[in-house]
Amino acid sequence: MSTSFNRRRFLQIAAAATLMPETAFAAGKAFRWHGTSLGARSSMFLVGVDQIRGREIAVRVQAEIDRLESIFSLYRADSAVRTLNERGRLEHPPSELLEVLSLCGALAAITDGAFDPTVQPVWRLYSECMRRGREPSFAELAQACRSVGWSNVAYGPDEIGFEQPGMAITLNGIAQGYITDRIAEMLRAEGLSNLLIDMGEIAAAGEHGDGSPWQAGIADTKGRIVRRIQLRNRALATSAPSGTVLDPAGRVGHIFDPRTGIVAKRWNLISVSAPTAAIADGLSTGFCALSRPEIGAVLESYVQAKVETII
Repeated sequence: MSTSFNRRRFLQIAAAATLMPETAFAAGKAFRWHGTSLGARSSMFLVGVDQIRGREIAVRVQAEIDRLESIFSLYRADSAVRTLNERGRLEHPPSELLEVLSLCGALAAITDGAFDPTVQPVWRLYSECMRRGREPSFAELAQACRSVGWSNVAYGPDEIGFEQPGMAITLNGIAQGYITDRIAEMLRAEGLSNLLIDMGEIAAAGEHGDGSPWQAGIADTKGRIVRRIQLRNRALATSAPSGTVLDPAGRVGHIFDPRTGIVAKRWNLISVSAPTAAIADGLSTGFCALSRPEIGAVLESYVQAKVETII
């Protein structure tokens, strides 16, 4: 069994966008592109862009995705995150990584630790144990949890460092949202105001080719649409603990409560909208480990976010 991490394979279904008619593309009134981001399929829909200009933009978009992957990927041997995890230190970190870590700190605080990228040692433990056909023992889990804790991450322009042995981070709960935001900013800098992009999370700006708001479908883990929502100048992210599982029986999902190391089983699916995809991404991940009252308390502190679907 492979335990390679690809949470966004599910989200490609969960965040399926309603497409414009093919006649719009054929008439040169819109451009559609498909690629990959952190190992998952990505797409963008640009209104008012002909095919020649669209292809030129797509080349720059893919180059920017590749550059950002060289920072955030857990699996690229030369990525900044992987170097940090292997060495416990990273000198002169990229500004984008510092920006995401700052967002992580804010999300860790607002969710009382339910969102915490230092959960990676727990994920590694479960992944290894599942390959051996068993769940972690209490002692193993307790040991892994000793290496978890956002307060033990020190970061600044000169260096990022871990202050406890065995620490590692995963930014899979926020990096694709951040990449989504960066690509949206890049496209707006190109003078585009009506666009829909899906880099694992969705960001919508302006409106559909016919003047209506963009629409996104939220699906369950079997691909069944459970709700459709309208998006205009807003982002959407979905997390589903069982969207990727680590065991053949499908009992061990890929999202954990960083405070306990226990698999998050409270919810099957949570979709969050927010002004940015990074915030929506991080909140949807953290909310998987929180109760309804706890989620409500977070939303009282961050009123610009909204739970669109919770199952």
